[in-house]
Amino acid sequence: MEHTILIVDDEINTLKVLAAALKNRNIHVETARSGEEALELLKKKKYSLVISDFKMGGISGEKLLEKTKTVSPNLPFILLTAHGTIELAVNAMRKGAYTYLTKPVNINLLESIVSDVLTGGRSKVSEYDAGMFQYLNIIGKTPAMQEVFSLIRRVSKTDANILVLGESGTGKELVARAIHYTSLRADKPFIPIDCTTIPAELMESELFGYEKGAFTCADERKLGLIEMAQGGTTFFDEIGDLDFALQKKLLRFLQEKEIRRIAGKGKITVDVRVLSATNRNIESSLESGEFRADLFYRLNVITIQIPPLRERLDDIPLLANHYFEYFRKKNKKDIREIDQDAMNALMSYDWPGNVRELENMMERAVILCQFDTINIECLPKKMKMFAGEEYPEVKEFNLPEIEKRTIVKALDKASWNQSKAARLLGISRKQLRTKMKNLDLLPAAEK
Repeated sequence: MEHTILIVDDEINTLKVLAAALKNRNIHVETARSGEEALELLKKKKYSLVISDFKMGGISGEKLLEKTKTVSPNLPFILLTAHGTIELAVNAMRKGAYTYLTKPVNINLLESIVSDVLTGGRSKVSEYDAGMFQYLNIIGKTPAMQEVFSLIRRVSKTDANILVLGESGTGKELVARAIHYTSLRADKPFIPIDCTTIPAELMESELFGYEKGAFTCADERKLGLIEMAQGGTTFFDEIGDLDFALQKKLLRFLQEKEIRRIAGKGKITVDVRVLSATNRNIESSLESGEFRADLFYRLNVITIQIPPLRERLDDIPLLANHYFEYFRKKNKKDIREIDQDAMNALMSYDWPGNVRELENMMERAVILCQFDTINIECLPKKMKMFAGEEYPEVKEFNLPEIEKRTIVKALDKASWNQSKAARLLGISRKQLRTKMKNLDLLPAAEK
């Protein structure tokens, strides 16, 4: 079944970018420059989904949502909003919007959500070419990733608090979104809260909100992010970085399911599921006293550990080809494939930035490639040292040996200058020295 999506925005550049991205996914896309134009199109034909800007001249996105729901109450509707209108967008979700995304729109996230909408948000694993498995746009066929998929399916229909652990770039937010959009709360808000980007002095008002007059410039009541998620899910990204003083207040919310706005006179009952994630070694944070043990046990009813890409060698060709195809179509490049030398290099690299780094590298390779195949010349210079070797089947790999061989190769190429070798490997000198120590590669004088 071919799906048709209507995108509504008074900014023509936004329309072009979003339409191009979704067309690359073999979705038929139509656009409208105003709410009025969109209503006329909605009268004439059926759509699978409407994506609309919140703030437009004439009929706003919220009004368009209301009018659309009177005609087609089951038609999914996604709002696009600037940060200043998030609260309004969340209120609109209570009127029937499927979800909202902030501008500038994260295209990969939009595609993931659109995929959820068009498949009915069902928990499913689909098998593709070469044994590829994909679960709500998370790709992996290794046993470790299949275990992640299995855990998502088992926990999604519960209200248990979930802690997602994994290095930066492994896809922790994708896992959290997969849990939410396959849960019984899927039609309610999903509110991500990045604990690293909101200053500590502002975090309390962002989480719990405040009443008018609570402090200077508090000209009106503001709902906190937790209250905005009423009935849905909050996702505390990088929870390990949350200010210690706020950890106690978050614990109180988890225990009582109640919040109090700053300067508020009464408590507000909030029905919200809490998902959280961190790339920190949480056990070390507990031992050092940086993170409260009582909060940890509240958050960590169930743990989902996402393995780093270097431990998912069998997934690298799947992910590389997935991003190659996506960026090839997006950039309209006539490139046939990734050649063996380039793939060997990708398989040998340590991937400190994980899946996010692989995605960025494939986008760069496709854009810069001047050949009919992605070869080693299309990859960053640091990848050349990994090319030209043949590798056995993944099941025969010995990860410590591969890592040791790669580090020795980098050190040899850099004449054992550790700073240069670290740059070749794409890691810090401190990380390299730690690895060298563990692999017994440090010179005797430095041990």
